[in-house]
Amino acid sequence: MRRLASVELDGPSSGGAAGTLPGVERSGSWPVRLGEATTDGHEPEETARMWHVTLSVSGAEAPLREVRRALEQLAHDHPFLLTSRYANDHAEIRYWEEARDLHDAAAVALRLWGEHRSSAGLPPWEIVGLEVIGRETYRQRVAEGHGPAPVTPVGVHPY
Repeated sequence: MRRLASVELDGPSSGGAAGTLPGVERSGSWPVRLGEATTDGHEPEETARMWHVTLSVSGAEAPLREVRRALEQLAHDHPFLLTSRYANDHAEIRYWEEARDLHDAAAVALRLWGEHRSSAGLPPWEIVGLEVIGRETYRQRVAEGHGPAPVTPVGVHPY
């Protein structure tokens, strides 16, 4: 699971004397909190949830063959990618993300296209839509007939 790290400063605003913040371990001259790290160095189990992500991108036309190859490479690089649909000027990517909360899942999703643009050879398109929903909401939508059918083939497909 991905973990987020934050840095806390010593001083009057931190609620403790310099170097004595509860639950904070020192790393160099800065105290660093990793998740909910305890002073003995053990991290308690965090409750991660599954989030269904739909990322929509769009931009200038690109050859369909290149778009397909790039999305197939993205699926190889990002193993949780479920399905991609594409045309020569837009694409939609759906996948499951494990994250602590919606904010973390959305942050990862918003970085996905840019971080893999070079390695996968993705077109220089911009993100034009993002939906992140919890597992129960996803299941409810599918049960009501408003979501993608569970038999939607996994992989990269043209629109």
